[in-house]
Amino acid sequence: MSFTLYDASIPVMLRSLGQLASLLEKAAAHAEERKIDPSIFVNARLAPDMYPLARQVQSASDAAKACAARLAGLENPSFPDTETTFPELQERIAKTVTFLKSVDPALIAGQEGREIVMKRSSGDIHFTGASYVQGMALPNFFFHVVTAYDILRHNGLAIGKLDYLGRP
Repeated sequence: MSFTLYDASIPVMLRSLGQLASLLEKAAAHAEERKIDPSIFVNARLAPDMYPLARQVQSASDAAKACAARLAGLENPSFPDTETTFPELQERIAKTVTFLKSVDPALIAGQEGREIVMKRSSGDIHFTGASYVQGMALPNFFFHVVTAYDILRHNGLAIGKLDYLGRP
């Protein structure tokens, strides 16, 4: 059995979404234990021109959904970006996980050379399936996951590298 485009993307994103959910659980418990308003974490950002934690989670979700949908030739489910609490962000992750798990690996099989076009107002971006996963989908997804981690760590949550990576 060979390593597939599916193997390189969907299981990797599922694992990281699980770690992101775990980070949010720790943040919610930390806020409750320390009597910190959870919205302080949900709205925290690393810099004034960066998205807050809630938008980082939404963006990680969007990147994962878009990757699976584009590779499999499916409709990308649209989730409104209305989450403002830890439970709502957890539900967003759960819905994303449900969608990713529903994608049949056979739909992604052999899509390495398929053209993927990202529509942008500044001009379309063209990829092959493989270059999309390697050069756009995974880097974009991980940017938002690690930025969510960084926001939580910067705001005092006692987490480390294994909280981000998880245990094998």
